[in-house]
Parts: sequence; C-alpha cells; structure tokens
Amino acid sequence: MSEVLNHFLKYISYDTQSKEDVEVIPSTEKQRVLAEVLAEELRAMHAQDVRVDQNSYVYATIPATMDKKVPVLGFIAHMDTAPAYSGAGVHPQIVKQYDGGDIVMNQKTGLTMKTADFPDLLNYRGQDIVTTDGTTLLGADDKAGVAEIMAMAEYLLAHPEIPHGTIRIGFTPDEEVGHGADLFDVAGFAADAAYTVDGGALGELEYENFNAASAKVNIHGSSIHPGSSKGKMRNAILMAMEFHNMLPVFENPMYTEGYEGFFHLDTMTGSVEEAHLDYIIRDFDEKKFAEKKEFITRVAAYLNERYGKGTVELELKESY
Repeated sequence: MSEVLNHFLKYISYDTQSKEDVEVIPSTEKQRVLAEVLAEELRAMHAQDVRVDQNSYVYATIPATMDKKVPVLGFIAHMDTAPAYSGAGVHPQIVKQYDGGDIVMNQKTGLTMKTADFPDLLNYRGQDIVTTDGTTLLGADDKAGVAEIMAMAEYLLAHPEIPHGTIRIGFTPDEEVGHGADLFDVAGFAADAAYTVDGGALGELEYENFNAASAKVNIHGSSIHPGSSKGKMRNAILMAMEFHNMLPVFENPMYTEGYEGFFHLDTMTGSVEEAHLDYIIRDFDEKKFAEKKEFITRVAAYLNERYGKGTVELELKESY
C-alpha cells in the first residue's frame, strides 16, 4: 500500500464536516482534532516552523536543501468535508486494478456506481480506486490533497539529498463553506507561488478561478384555511417558485460550461407560511458577476413590491 493511501485512510477516519451559517472559524470544533494530528505528524517528520493557529490553520516548512536561491513554493489543501452529507464513520473500500465495470459500493443496499452514469470511471481502468460505501462521504475532497502533501513532506524530509528550495505547507479549515481563505496568513506563509492540491484529473492544472457568492432567500407567506383564503392566502412555496422562475433559465449549471456563469439553486424547503432557497452564484467575469448579484436583488425587490414589504428577505454574501 502506498504512503499516500496510508495517510489518506487515516485522515478520512476523522469527521471534519464543516457547518454553514457559523460566524467563527473553524465552524466545527472537530476540525481542530485533525489539525493537531497533522501538526504532530509534521513535527515527527522534523518539518520546521510547525504551528496551528487559534483558527486551526496548520502551517509548516520543508527547509531548502540547496544553496542556490530559488522561489519559495507553497502547497495548500483543506481539511474539512462538505456539510451536505455526513463524513462520520467512513467505511472505505479499495477496488484493486479496476476492470472497467460497474462498482458495487454497498453489498447490503445494492448501491452501485455505474459506468453508464459515470463514464469518467473508464479513464481509471487498471488502477486502484477507493470508494465509500455510500452511507457517508469518502472525504477525498480534500483529504486526498492533504495525504498527497503529507506524503511529499515525509519523503523529502527523509531524503535531504534531493535538491529543492524552501517549501511551505498550509492546511485550512472551512473551505467547503467558503471561508477557507478568510484568515489564511498570507504574509506568514511567505510563498512566492502556491498551489492548492484539490480535486481534478491527474496532471490537470487550473490557473484561473471564478468569482463566487451565496444568496439566501427567505420568503414569508400567510396560511389561511383554503375554504376562506381568496384574497388572503399568500403561499410562500408558490412565491418561491415565482422567484426562481424569474431567474435566467439557461444560466444554471445544467446548461453552462467554460467561462459561463450561473445561478445554482442548491436547496429549497418550505411550507405555505415560510420558504427558503439557497443559491450559489458564479461568474469568471467581474462585471457579469456584479450584474448577477444586481439581478437577483431586483427580483427580490419586485416581489416585495408585488406582495408587500418584507415578504422576501435576501442575504447576499461574497465567498471569494
């Protein structure tokens, strides 16, 4: 078993799920546990300047092994997993030398990852694949990145004969909820160039990033008995549907690609009295990004004019 896989299987045993709508970083105390584990491992490897700050950002240095001055290189990954699904009690399975067929993830439930649904699986024919059993997230986003960086650090620190410049390491909390970069110590990290090691195909290098925001929409209705509701009932669910239908139909990720931005309705819940919609907004173009935020604000204002002040509450928050 490779050292990367050893590290990975250890790290996914820690539940580090982050939490939305929490004002402190980290948003969950359990992220602190893995941060301390990583710091202790780095100290045992004899990395330098190892520290965990009060917000559970982990920093370390692999010292240069050459006299020639070269740019300081940084590698960054995030420790948290997404709030949408549990990351506790992960049961991984290793599919050895994947043969290109469907993968049964859970024998008990029959849950199967089918190549008809996920044709990209065929790109990994002949390789070992790690999956969850379908009852939790696996945590590869981004504990795979953490494991790769830690395996690199372990190897380079054990082999000082390999020439390289100074390398910085940074592990962040709360990336999944849009706050991973908020309190990152850029000055203290002091890298001339840095790379985030996260999801993507082997050898893929992403050098651009979109602008991102979240939009939380709360709609207040009023429930009246259907037998006497004419002119009185305001159905929050129907108003939520109206809100969404006013957004550009083809500016959602079902239809966009490349540099095209979108409004993505991530969750929607509601009753006659209350409805809630959560969106993420993305665009590479700064002007179009601003236009999207302005557009969704106008939609909220229009519905407030139509149904009464305070009917629609919109909270816009820039993520990065």
